Formats: sequence, structure tokens, C-alpha cells
Amino acid sequence: MNSKLPLGVRYWYIKQALEFGWSRNILSLQIDSGLFQRQVRKRKVNNFTATLPKPQSDLASYLLKDPYIFDLAGVKEHADERDIEVQLVSHVTKYLLEMGTGFAFVARQKHFQIGDKDFYADLILYNINLHAYVVVELKATSFKPEYAGQLNFYINVVNDKLKGEHDNRTIGLLLCRGKDEIMAQYALEGYNQPIGVSDYQLSKAIPEELKSTLPSIEEVEQELAQLLERN
Repeated sequence: MNSKLPLGVRYWYIKQALEFGWSRNILSLQIDSGLFQRQVRKRKVNNFTATLPKPQSDLASYLLKDPYIFDLAGVKEHADERDIEVQLVSHVTKYLLEMGTGFAFVARQKHFQIGDKDFYADLILYNINLHAYVVVELKATSFKPEYAGQLNFYINVVNDKLKGEHDNRTIGLLLCRGKDEIMAQYALEGYNQPIGVSDYQLSKAIPEELKSTLPSIEEVEQELAQLLERN
């Protein structure tokens, strides 16, 4: 079965390249970052099945990656949340590609006044395919259960302040520097807002055990050329 995996992976990249019009450079970047393993094979931590109707729950889970890889040149390894946010926003086009298909930038450090207190959501995106706002909270530490409560709060605020009548339910994405998956899944139980939890890395890094399953850019291009000839 493992011997067949590289061929299936190649065709997945071919399909993505055709559907989204990837250039050779973008295709190479996606292969080098192990996109297939991070988006398709990874078992992801979320409560989308319990909080979103089909097919939106399936699409939201499919779009979720784990880990996200942000290649932030010049940012120190132990960067804090604000450093990462600044870099993401200053290179927003590049990092929307990593966030996935259909994402558009809305705001960074979005201010909300609730009662007599000020609150600031890290990043707010909009996903055209999901027709929904996505609230992203960045944490420079590993996952803690209280992070889910903070994100749930911001989702409620965005639903009240930004969400329109034609928008679907707002989704929360919590990005941490590592997590205990069992603890994270327990933490999401009971929340009625859709939340996903993923790791992120600040540089390109492919685990050694995955490298043997990745096709080269030349292999994918050859398969793509053959597919186009048949059509």
C-alpha cells in the first residue's frame, strides 16, 4: 500500500494545481512544505462535526492544516504573538496562500469595546468558500484549555458585530506552538462555536519520515503534462 502512496500524492497535487492555477514556484512550495500530509492525512483537532452542518463541516475540516508553516525570515525562533502578527500582515499575500483556498484578509488586532473594556482579536479573515468569518488567535506557547475560551468569546463578538445575515457561522482557528491533542479535544467539548486547533512552525520543516512519500516537482509536472495531453 505504501508503494502506491507517491502516485496518489502526485495526482492530488495535480488536481490542486489545475483547480487553483498554481505556478511552478507555488507548486514547488506546496510540495516542499508537505501540504498533502498537513491538509489531508493529518488527524485534526476540531469540533466542526458537532457545530457546523454538512457540507460546511467537511469543508472546514478539509481546509484546516496541521501544522501551518510560516517562513518568517528574520523572526526569532521564540517570537511572541505580536511579532508573528506583524510579519503575517506585512506579507499578507504570501501567507494567505498558506492559510488556504479562498481566504481574504479583514483585520489585525481588531478592536471591540465590550461594556467598559477593550478587546483586540489577533487576526480576522474571511473565507469565500465557507462564506464565513474566521477568527485566528496566535499563541507563542503550547495549547492551554483557557485559550479555547478566549477564542470562543471572540467568535461570539464577531457573530454579533460583523457577521451579516447571509454569512455562515464564524469559525475560530487557534494556532499554538504545540499541543497535546487529547487535552485540546477535551477542551473543545461543550463549546457550541466551531473551533479548530493547529500547531504552527516559523520555518519550513518536513519530518524525515514524510520526505520519502513526497513527489518531486519534476514528477508532478510530468504527470500533469500527461494528463493535459489526454484531455
